[in-house]
Amino acid sequence: MNHSMRLAIYNRFSPLKLLSVADTRFASIVVMLKRFKLIRRALEAMVMSDQWAQYREDDQGKARFVRDKVVDEDWWEKVDYIIAFTGPIYDMIRVCDTDKPCLHLVYELWDSMIENVKQVIFDHEGKQADGFSPFYYVVHRILIDRWAKSNTPLHCLAHSLNPRFYSEKWLQEGEGRVPPHMDGEVSTERIKCFRRIFSNEDERIRANDEFANFSLKSGSFADPDSIGSMYVTDPRKWWACFGSNAPLLQRLAFKVLGQPNSSSCCERNWSIYSFIHSCRRNKLTPKRAEDLVFIHNNLRFLSRNSSQYYDEKTKLWDAGGDQFGSMEDVGVLEFANLSLDEPELESVLFDENATTSMEKENEKDSQVEEML
Repeated sequence: MNHSMRLAIYNRFSPLKLLSVADTRFASIVVMLKRFKLIRRALEAMVMSDQWAQYREDDQGKARFVRDKVVDEDWWEKVDYIIAFTGPIYDMIRVCDTDKPCLHLVYELWDSMIENVKQVIFDHEGKQADGFSPFYYVVHRILIDRWAKSNTPLHCLAHSLNPRFYSEKWLQEGEGRVPPHMDGEVSTERIKCFRRIFSNEDERIRANDEFANFSLKSGSFADPDSIGSMYVTDPRKWWACFGSNAPLLQRLAFKVLGQPNSSSCCERNWSIYSFIHSCRRNKLTPKRAEDLVFIHNNLRFLSRNSSQYYDEKTKLWDAGGDQFGSMEDVGVLEFANLSLDEPELESVLFDENATTSMEKENEKDSQVEEML
């Protein structure tokens, strides 16, 4: 029995397709486990069906292994547990994996993520918050090592300039929270940034004085409207409204608080480029490939304004898109084919019987431009 026959059996029992996760997509294993959970009942019905007998006759060892896993309650509990304790990590990465300004959120997201992971593991093991879990000890050490490897002084500077983290409401939301200027690690890294950004000593003294007024909510930052809007107002807008009397810090805040945290938007362009410039299209000029990437991205944006984009039966453009939500949206989309390998386009570009004359090539180029 070949792969197509096995896939045909699966398609009889599930409307959801198995995802083909791109190489550049993070947490591909978690994404697949989430999809397995969504199609669990369909898989159980499949291995119990008459059609499964064909597979058993073809390869009894593999068929028995698949059936045992699908009907094993302990295995599904492990899947649920993996999805549960990796959920906070996955959600945190998805927030950062956009082209939106989020550099100022990373430090707090890491702290909250670690606490959420601890809560899930301790609840699963039935332990108190002050207890000890060998498994969490290993997970915590991995997370801390990763944070120590990727953390930079710029993260701490952005965290220090976010007015939300000085508001009373945010400080009361979690136990042990302190404002950034009272956090030793954040303050040390912020001072490093100030030394590099404000190389002139007089400017650095002025910047430190402005930061002191900002963090202590004194001077021009003592205005009730300024303090009251710290929690709810977008950080850059807050600095635009209330930071005019701290010009050095205001200019710095505009730059830092507008920075994305990853190069994911560039990587998406590279992924699209790999779809377009392939072994079959190795004669495309760089300008033509660049134009096709531009057209492809803009077609995606335009498709979001159409009514069909929100129809799950025809929504085949985005596998998540740039607007990432929770993990719950992983299962509602079919696999999104972001390639430009459409039949009509292929027949124009790769007609095996086509001649190689310059006139024919120009004719093909004009046809492609009309189609796009």
